[in-house]
Amino acid sequence: MIIQLLFVLVCIIVGARLGGIGLGVMGGLGMAILTFLFDLQPTSPPIDVMLMILSVITAASCMQAAGGLDYLVRVAERLLRKHPTYITYLSPLVTYLFTFIAGTGHVAYSVLPVIAEVATETKVRPERPLSIAVIASQQAITASPISAATVALLALLTPYHLSLFDILKVTIPATLIGVLAGAVYSLKAGKELHEDPEYRARVEAGLINISASRPIYKESNVTAKLSVLLFLIATLLIVLFGSFSSLRPSFLVHEEVIRVGMPHIIEIIMLATAALILLVTRTNGLDACKGNVFSAGMQAVIAIFGIAWMGDTFINGNLQSLTSTMEQTIQEMPYLFGIALFIMSILLYSQAATVRAVMPLGIALGLSPYMLVALFPAVNGYFFIPNYPTLIAAINFDRTGTTRIGKYVLNHSFMLPGLISTGVALLIGFLLIQLYT
Repeated sequence: MIIQLLFVLVCIIVGARLGGIGLGVMGGLGMAILTFLFDLQPTSPPIDVMLMILSVITAASCMQAAGGLDYLVRVAERLLRKHPTYITYLSPLVTYLFTFIAGTGHVAYSVLPVIAEVATETKVRPERPLSIAVIASQQAITASPISAATVALLALLTPYHLSLFDILKVTIPATLIGVLAGAVYSLKAGKELHEDPEYRARVEAGLINISASRPIYKESNVTAKLSVLLFLIATLLIVLFGSFSSLRPSFLVHEEVIRVGMPHIIEIIMLATAALILLVTRTNGLDACKGNVFSAGMQAVIAIFGIAWMGDTFINGNLQSLTSTMEQTIQEMPYLFGIALFIMSILLYSQAATVRAVMPLGIALGLSPYMLVALFPAVNGYFFIPNYPTLIAAINFDRTGTTRIGKYVLNHSFMLPGLISTGVALLIGFLLIQLYT
């Protein structure tokens, strides 16, 4: 088992370094090793999870192609420029909301330059709003009803009679409070902008034009607003059907009433929404495939395909050994499983892949479904090593040089906001499940 685990970890580490679809295809290589070399029986690929994610990404990509995301960015820019003194609080709330709506943290790319410029113009150290805004875009993944990670967790916990609402009533308040705690810390992070030596050096060298003119707002067209409205309605419908199973269609099969499962509900609603967006806004379907939302979503699907399949196969093949050695310890100290989730998310660079690869082990170890929900925010650990695209983008957008990777790599701008937000979210999650159970 130890040798198998080493092969699995090597595939994960190499796949993460390859980037893009590398994680997924290295999972495929790991499957080949486990199947042909160690004679483990392959489990079933996570088809339902992959199809749910594909349907959500399809709808979100159509909204982006119709101009919906650009419209949201313009709304966010107006808000930030109207209240610049509160930018360290407003910025994470904006990126949190964007991710909550779209189901992917990559939508933060579009608003990060706005945050950086507004902060620079108002003499606020850009590191403060940028760092917590990036963390908020990650935390919101575990609160979004349509994110790949939430969909994956829902698929795992549905047999235990937990609804989508049961998950969201814990993760939304937990992650929001965690993000606000991180924002409170960020308010005083680093020196004031005018005292920062890097900023002063760039101003003296003429690299920063302090008196740069503000952008001129363009009036959003009706189709952009309509695409956002359709997507929001679809998201609300998913939350509604996921929270109240009695609303879902039912059929009499062999004298037994069978309700349509949430995987099918999500797939139907999101594909139908994608079609409506294209039809109503007269958007070209090819344009939906060209945006960063579609690209990021496809990478997530391939990662889950390879890594989750490999993880399931490894756990299923060694289930007896794993449970016999870890069950009592994990049940007595469930936070240890949270640490495992956090570490694996650092290696996997994906909340959804972490859920599919590791959460089944928590179920096998006898952790309660509500405890797994409380531990869910622990999968937001990929800020730890500063090489994730949104982190790098935030560093590059900050013309003042205050958002940076430290001398010792791990002492970067996102570390403390990320640790505080995740830690507080887990703490609030633990408290909430005590109230709900």
